[in-house]
Amino acid sequence: MLRMGLRIALISLALAISAPLALASDPFLRQNTTVRVVKEVGPSVVNITTERVIASRSPFPRGGSPFFDSFFRDFFEPRLPQTVQSLGSGVLIDAEHHILTNEHVVRRASRIRVSFADGTEFDAKLVGADPNNDVAVLKIDTDQQLPWLKPGRSNDLMVGESVIAIGNPFGLSNTVTTGVISALNRSIRTEDFVYHGFLQTDASINPGNSGGPLVNAEGELIAINTAVYGGAQGIGFAIPIDTAKRVVDELIEHGELAPVWLGLDFQDLDPNLAAALDLPENLIGALVNRVRKDSPAQRAGMRRGDVVTRFDGRPIESTRAFFEMLEIGVAGQDLQIELWRDGRLQTVAVKLEELPLRLIPRLVNEMLGMQLKARQGGGYTVESVREGSGSARIGIARGDLVLAINGTTLAGDDALRRSILGLRGRPHALVVVQREGARYHVTIPLL
Repeated sequence: MLRMGLRIALISLALAISAPLALASDPFLRQNTTVRVVKEVGPSVVNITTERVIASRSPFPRGGSPFFDSFFRDFFEPRLPQTVQSLGSGVLIDAEHHILTNEHVVRRASRIRVSFADGTEFDAKLVGADPNNDVAVLKIDTDQQLPWLKPGRSNDLMVGESVIAIGNPFGLSNTVTTGVISALNRSIRTEDFVYHGFLQTDASINPGNSGGPLVNAEGELIAINTAVYGGAQGIGFAIPIDTAKRVVDELIEHGELAPVWLGLDFQDLDPNLAAALDLPENLIGALVNRVRKDSPAQRAGMRRGDVVTRFDGRPIESTRAFFEMLEIGVAGQDLQIELWRDGRLQTVAVKLEELPLRLIPRLVNEMLGMQLKARQGGGYTVESVREGSGSARIGIARGDLVLAINGTTLAGDDALRRSILGLRGRPHALVVVQREGARYHVTIPLL
């Protein structure tokens, strides 16, 4: 009896030891949410390799004769192009082989190559890009059926919600990191742009992750990874998919986003102005000092004297902040503007519209104090300068040639339109002017 009891005990002990081992060796039981999502989403993620040709420096050492330094700079350097490669990520978003990625991933690329996790590679062409939103669309020209991920939505995201980032950091294909949504509606500033409405996440994002998908626990594409906060760990940013979808539709149809307007002119609030208007002490916003005739703002019922406090749910801290947010808008987009009027906060619905080209000469004259005429081959000839304007004060004269404004080369009317709209809310404009064969960079005050 004792012997049988001992045998039963040993068998029970053996079963108890072997059960966890059996569970651990069963891959089905180890497939948690992340494993299932990655298996479903991973095949649609691509590694993007771009090539860009730049002028290289002379291979000869400097520091000798100024004559020879000038000789090598003028004659050798332009003849020594160099190809630079960079890496990024992207995700296929439809059966027509469109790839969603970041604009900065493919900026100035002369060749774009995409590869899948299974090793399949294709050349891709740029369909369109928008630097203000940091969104670009590529396309693969093939008859093959390729895995793709339908964009989800981001208007119901919650802080603390679990997310999964997939990309190719440092060229390491299909790297997976996990985390949560740390915050919504973040604004981040780079050297060239200010981006608004981004998601913040603690899922690890590194160089090469840019353009890759951020998905939720259900495998839905909710954002595009775009940046990591320099010098910090666990702080990454992503473009909400609702924003990206608006841009993608325009890029696929037109190749670019048309500049939009509301027809509002502003001035910043300072304490003295706020006191004179009897505004609440904690009110932050921008004061409307003109509503242009036949504009979207006029049709929406906005008035001179309104104080705009929020734009599409985001707070307005200055005139420039309002126009930065406007620059990421899409024609036809419906927005909610919160404003202070008649002693209370009110909300106005407004629809963004493309800025008509016919208004550009008027805006150029108002902002820069010039009348310009397009020149064949690029640039604009100054036909007149308004007395007392910023251009007049720094010495711009009739006959000068304006070649660029704030880094935008004036290749035509659309470039002029974009550059003028980019001046809204700024204190000055950096203008490249040519006079008698010499080129000058001048700063024109706008206020």
